[in-house]
Formats: sequence, C-alpha cells, structure tokens
Amino acid sequence: MMKLLRSFKMAVFLVPVLFLLSCAPMEFVSRSGNPVVYTAGQSRTSLAAQFAPAFLAYGYENSQNRIGAPSVRYNRHSEEEIYVDVEKPALYWMSRKFNTSKGTYTNLIYRIHFPEVPLSLIPFYLTAGKNPGLLFVITLDQNNRPVLFTTSGTCGCYVVTIPTRYLDENAYPKDWNPEEAIQVYGETLPGLLDFQSFEESKLLVHLRPGVHRVMDLEVVNAARFPGPDFQEKIEISLVPMADLEKIPAGMGRTTSLYYDTWPYRGLVKGAFKPWETLTMSLISLDFFVGTDKIYGDSRVTGTRFYTSLKPWNREVSDMWHFERFLRFNGWNLQIPSMNFVDPLPQRDSPRP
Repeated sequence: MMKLLRSFKMAVFLVPVLFLLSCAPMEFVSRSGNPVVYTAGQSRTSLAAQFAPAFLAYGYENSQNRIGAPSVRYNRHSEEEIYVDVEKPALYWMSRKFNTSKGTYTNLIYRIHFPEVPLSLIPFYLTAGKNPGLLFVITLDQNNRPVLFTTSGTCGCYVVTIPTRYLDENAYPKDWNPEEAIQVYGETLPGLLDFQSFEESKLLVHLRPGVHRVMDLEVVNAARFPGPDFQEKIEISLVPMADLEKIPAGMGRTTSLYYDTWPYRGLVKGAFKPWETLTMSLISLDFFVGTDKIYGDSRVTGTRFYTSLKPWNREVSDMWHFERFLRFNGWNLQIPSMNFVDPLPQRDSPRP
C-alpha cells in the first residue's frame, strides 16, 4: 500500500513537470543538412494551387518526419488499420466562405498528416501518438488577397493566427505588434507575413522534426522557388479533403480516416494521445483532448474543432465557425452581419 501511495505521489509530481517541459522553448534545429521541400508544383490555375503552402521537412531521413497520405492496411487478424503512407505525400484542401459586416471572405483550408509523434521522455513529446496532422487556413479578402494565415494541429492545439501586410491594422487584436515575433508554446513565429505581391509569393512552412510543429514561416518568391538551395524536392499531390472520408480499402470498398460511432465519432482512427489525456483531460473535461479530428461542423461530424482548453470556451473557439473564432481571438474583420446564418452542410455519402 505504501509503495502504491509513493507511486501515486511521484505521478502527481511528474505530470505537471512533464507538461511544463513540453511547453519549454524548442531545441535548436540546424537549418543545414539539406532539408527536403514539399511543393504542390508550379500550377497556379486555381486559388487552391496558387496559395498552397510549401513545406520544409527537417529530419527527413527518419520516415516519421515525412508527409504522407492516410491509407488502409490490414493486420494479421484482418482488422482495418489506418496508417500514413509516406510514399504518397498529399496535401488535402477545401474552401469555405464566411460573411462579415465588412464583406465576404474565402478560407482556403489545407491539411497534412505524418506517421507519428514518437513516445519520448527526453525530449518529452506531449503529443506522442499515431497519424497526427497539421491544419492551415489562408483567409482571402474579396479581391482574393491573403489577409490572414491560421495554423493549428488537427487536434485543435497550438493554434495561431498571423496577419499579412494586406490586412488593415485596425483589424489587429489589441496590443498586436506586427514588428515583434510571437511565442506559440515554445515556437517563435513572425508577427507579420510580408507578401510583397501575393501573385508572386508562396508561403514556406518550416516543420519541426519529431513533434511536427510549425517552427517558422516565411514568404518566398514563387517564380524562383524552390530554386537550387534545395537538393531534394518532392511534389505533393493536391487532393480534395473529402477524399479523407473515402479512402480506398480494396475490393471496391472505401473507409474513412475518422471513426463514425460514439464515443470516437469524428476522431482520427488510431490517433489517441495518452500523455495529453493524462495531463489535460481533467482541466479540459475531454478524455480525448489532443486526439486529431475532422475539421467540420459539429452538428454533422459529432465532434467540435475547439481550440481553447477551457470548457466554457469550447463553442466560441471552434475553428469551423471561423468568423466567431476570429472574434474570440480579438481579430475584428469578422464582425458578423445581422442576417448571417451558418448553413448546415451536407457531407458526401460514403461509397458502398
């Protein structure tokens, strides 16, 4: 009994220590070593292709740091298993409009996935688990100019919104200084994305190895990118995000990346995060906190893409209702018009 009590006390002590370690400044990653660049190619015939980010993957020699396509395989018991196939890198996308009293905006939404964040104590990886992903939202104004860039994990964690030079400074949150770098749970990101000419620019996302966090952002010249600086370039396929709900499963069948039954409905299959559940489920009142999920309307998906750990902020921090999400975070371009009602979307029916 005494041993059990001592073990419990040690666990109570270790949990907050590990949590604090996970939020500490990230370890230095060398910009040398020829990181691999993923790019959606040179086609700019559509808005989705024109604004698709490029990704700089550090630690590419380790397959866990590579972008892939969620795919299906079967274990020895003939049970379906979702995994990320790094031989088929894919950038999933969708678009969605929202209205405010200042006009209509278009969100270009992109999603990537990795095989895993490995279990590690030193350094401690709070987000350890399989099939993790990142979400990127580029907000365009009525002239199709990028005004905001938002990114988060596909669990709704580590969210940050950064303005571009096309956004009026009156729309900034109080005390936002575009000249100062911002701190996002240990990562340092720019306070402004300086698109000199959005027609000629491309956003380059630097990916931290291991934990797959966004560790830097820069705007590069699209015409000269990727250029000779990158010895290895990989073309990433631009795929409709709806395809994640109809992954080929053999014999003419398809399956979804997401569970479709309670209590896992809307969560990414196989993406359970044990450390996040242990450290944050009580304060968030969500046993599946940190588990990657579908980006969609909770009235349809069964799960809310919330971005605040405080349970009372679950609805207002939902990134699907983007104008409300922006208002919650202090951005004022999203003041809704009085007659705007968010429609109930219809999901694609799965193939038989």
